[in-house]
Amino acid sequence: MTQNPPKPLEEQVAIVTGAGRGIGAAIAIQLAAIGARVVLCGRTRQTLERTEEMIRNNGGCSAISECDVTALRSVESLAERIAHDFGRLDILVNNAGIGGPGGPLHQLAPKAWDDIFNTNLRGVFYMVRSLAPLMIRARSGHIINISSLAGKNALPNGTAYSASKWGLNGLSYSLAEELRAHNIRVSVICPGSVHTDFSPHTGKSAERMLQPGDIAHAVAMIVTQAPQSFASEILLRPTQKP
Repeated sequence: MTQNPPKPLEEQVAIVTGAGRGIGAAIAIQLAAIGARVVLCGRTRQTLERTEEMIRNNGGCSAISECDVTALRSVESLAERIAHDFGRLDILVNNAGIGGPGGPLHQLAPKAWDDIFNTNLRGVFYMVRSLAPLMIRARSGHIINISSLAGKNALPNGTAYSASKWGLNGLSYSLAEELRAHNIRVSVICPGSVHTDFSPHTGKSAERMLQPGDIAHAVAMIVTQAPQSFASEILLRPTQKP
């Protein structure tokens, strides 16, 4: 009997934050489709279960771990579970993020500023701090941070969000240099506006906008890259302006 060839990520373990919907769900489904055992992270179990069901229906393997990336102890508990249950971590996708309210910066509530930075930047720090040691011990791994073109360009009336993504880009570039010596590759993906159910973009054509699967495709490309190179940054734009 002919056996199916192994999938590219066979036996590898991946974590995707914000995996319950939108971009995170698409990334998790894609990684599972090419063989990874995907740990689905998020704050809402119900949405994570929907992603898990889609992965299971496609013949993939996943596990759910409720985690709040803004809470260090929650992230540390996740790291302890990964070490205990799997003993390894090959791929970390820091996707969880929030946009916050629009409007001029001088009218932004301080709590809104804190919420944006705690999720979009501090959360990535907590994840790296808690989980990179597993990769360092193995001298292997991918860390992929999902940023935005708002981290490359001005975004009036979205200044706090833009600043958090500029910060995430800087974190990614510097982290890549820190971890290269450990054979860990760090990449950042900066998409333009993405069409998702929970993030409407008034006045834009949904058909022309980027889709969650476009970002998932870029992640799959990164983690299947030949070992002697890595894509440090990917900018994603729609073919036609929406």
